[in-house]
Amino acid sequence: MAKIKTSYFCQNCGAQSAKWIGKCPACGEWNTYVEEVVQREEITPTSVWKVGSSSAQVSNKPKPIADISYQEQNRIMAQDQELNRVLGGGIVPGSMVLIGGEPGIGKSTLMLQIALSLTGLRVLYVSGEESEQQIKMRAERLLAQTSDCFILTETGTQNIFKQIEQLRPQVLVIDSIQTLHSSFIEAGAGSVSQVRECTAELLKFAKESGTPVFLIGHITKEGNLAGPKILEHMVDTVLTFEGDRHMTYRILRTTKNRFGSTSELGIYEMLGSGLREVSNPSEILISQREDAFSGISIGATLEGNRPLLIEVQSLVSPATYGTPQRASTGFDAKRLNMLLAVLEKRGGYKLGAQDVFLNIAGGLKVEDPALDLAVCASILSSFEDIAIPSTSCFAAEVGLGGEIRAVNRVENRISEAEKLGFKDIYISKYNKKGVDFSKFSINIHAFGRLENVFSSLFG
Repeated sequence: MAKIKTSYFCQNCGAQSAKWIGKCPACGEWNTYVEEVVQREEITPTSVWKVGSSSAQVSNKPKPIADISYQEQNRIMAQDQELNRVLGGGIVPGSMVLIGGEPGIGKSTLMLQIALSLTGLRVLYVSGEESEQQIKMRAERLLAQTSDCFILTETGTQNIFKQIEQLRPQVLVIDSIQTLHSSFIEAGAGSVSQVRECTAELLKFAKESGTPVFLIGHITKEGNLAGPKILEHMVDTVLTFEGDRHMTYRILRTTKNRFGSTSELGIYEMLGSGLREVSNPSEILISQREDAFSGISIGATLEGNRPLLIEVQSLVSPATYGTPQRASTGFDAKRLNMLLAVLEKRGGYKLGAQDVFLNIAGGLKVEDPALDLAVCASILSSFEDIAIPSTSCFAAEVGLGGEIRAVNRVENRISEAEKLGFKDIYISKYNKKGVDFSKFSINIHAFGRLENVFSSLFG
C-alpha cells in the first residue's frame, strides 16, 4: 500500500508548506495551516467530465498565431440587463463566473432568478446548501414561469457530472463551490484542496463543452473570497454582490473580467418578489426632499460607462473634544483630509477645530476624483450653513494648489445632469477646450480656481 502523502495549506490564502507553521509567510495570518491529503487516486475515464473518447487521444501542438482560426461567439443575452452590463455585454459561452458576497445578501436569490429567466435554455441549478423544497419555495416567491430550469441537490462532483451527461444543460449554476467535494481528494468539503480540485473539474467541463458555469462562493470575515487565491485566477470573471442587508439596494460589481471592463456595476432593489433592476440609479441616489438643507451637494460621477449623479452629505460642527474627528463613509478618508487641508490653506476656511463627517448617500463607494468639487462644496455649505440650490451639481477635480482640474467624459456627465432636470453644473474651465457645449441647455459654469466657485455659490 502506497504511503499517504500530506501537506499543510493556509486556509486564508492557500499557501502550501511541508510542515505546520504558526504564521503564514504569504498572508501574515496566524494559526491558519491545516493538514490535508494531497495524494490522488487513479482517475478512471468515467470519473470526471469527458467530451468524447477522441478527446483523450488528441495532443495539442504549438501553432503560429496567424494560423489559429477564430470566430466570435454570440453571447447569451439574459433578461437581466444589469447582469449583461456587468459581464460586458452578455454571458460568454464556456466562461466561468464566480460571484461572492456576505451571507444573506441575496446571492442565491440573484442566481436562481437569473436561472429562471433564461427561457429557451436548459439550466441546471446545483445546490449543496438547500433542499429541493427550499428552492421551490424561493422560486414561488420569485413568481417564476418556466420549466427549463432543473434543480439538483448534490455535493459530489462525480454524481453531478453523471447528471450533466444525461441532461446536457446549456447553463450550469453551482451553489456553492465550498460545499462540493471530489472523491479523489480525502480532505473535507471547503478545504483548499477540495475547492481547487472541484473548480478545476468544472473549468475543464466549461471549456470543453462551451457551457457557461456560475459559481457562488463564500467570503471570509475580512470580506475576501474564501478559499485559495488561485480560485480567482482560474475563473474568467469575479463578481461581488455588495450592500447592507438592512437596506433595500444591492450593487453587483466586477473585480476581474476577461471579456469586458472591470468598472461596470449593476444596481438592484431587494423586494419581496425578488431583485428588481434599477435602470436609472441617479433617481434613487438623490433623495427627494422638500426643504433645502445645508451640507448637501450633488456630484456627477462615472461607474464604467454609466454616468451617475449622487448625493454628498456633510456635517461640520465645532469639535467638542480636543482632537477634531474626521469620518468618511463611501469616500476615501485620506482624500477627505487632503481636501480639508486645501480648503484651509488655499481658501482660508478655518476647519482645523471642526468635526467633519462625510457620507455618500445610497451606500456607494466612490473613487472618482471628479467628486472632489462636490465634496468641497458640501463641506463649506455645512460650515457656512448656507444651502446649495437643489438644481446645481458639480463635476471637477481639486488640486493641491486650489485649482479646478478637468475630468474625462464631461459631456456624459453634463448630459445626465440635463436629463435629470438640473439647471446648473460647475466644471473646470479646462474642460471647455475642444468641446462644444452649445448643444446643452443646462447652464455650464467653468472655473479655474476653487475660491471663484465658492464666491459664485456663497457670495
